[in-house]
Amino acid sequence: MKLIIASKNLHKVREYRTMMKQFPKFDLFSLNDFPDYIPPPEDGKTFEEIVSTKAHHAAIALNEWVIADDSGLVIPALNNTPGIHSQRYAGENASDADNRHKLIKELKNLKEHERVGYFVCSIAIASKEGVKKVVTGMCEGTLLIEERGRHGFGYDPLFMKYDYGKTFAELDEDMKNRISHRRKAFDKLLSTLETLAPLCTTS
Repeated sequence: MKLIIASKNLHKVREYRTMMKQFPKFDLFSLNDFPDYIPPPEDGKTFEEIVSTKAHHAAIALNEWVIADDSGLVIPALNNTPGIHSQRYAGENASDADNRHKLIKELKNLKEHERVGYFVCSIAIASKEGVKKVVTGMCEGTLLIEERGRHGFGYDPLFMKYDYGKTFAELDEDMKNRISHRRKAFDKLLSTLETLAPLCTTS
């Protein structure tokens, strides 16, 4: 049963492969397996809009079932930025390090109690006929002004989840996968995946 993860991000793809182990009937692929495919521009105004477009566009182009997600960090004291612009906070071609550097500069202008925020992840699953389901999960915590940890990616070295005392980059991959915003969103998708499996295109 073929299911395409609409991402080329190796960290994200590995995270999905781990979460999808409970569905062994799915034959997982990513956009790395389709180098000629060009994703649509991310011009939606919400995470839900963006993932719906990503999933349906890829499903039509590749003629397969597709799962797509979009995630970002929201900091209320910074007018809810980086938000949907998290991956390009420091510019269109910014690296994760560039984005973190810019965020640290912004966080230093805030009082300590204002350095709180949450990660958001929206996931959509679609076929060429349309989007079947869209779900969203969130994970709240505090933001640091210096990086800690060597695991994870994105803003993980700056984000400390409440009650854990460690940044996402200090947690091991298994622990992060159990408590992350992506996991919370994925859990809301479980019933859909269970009913979807018999309908997917056989590889």
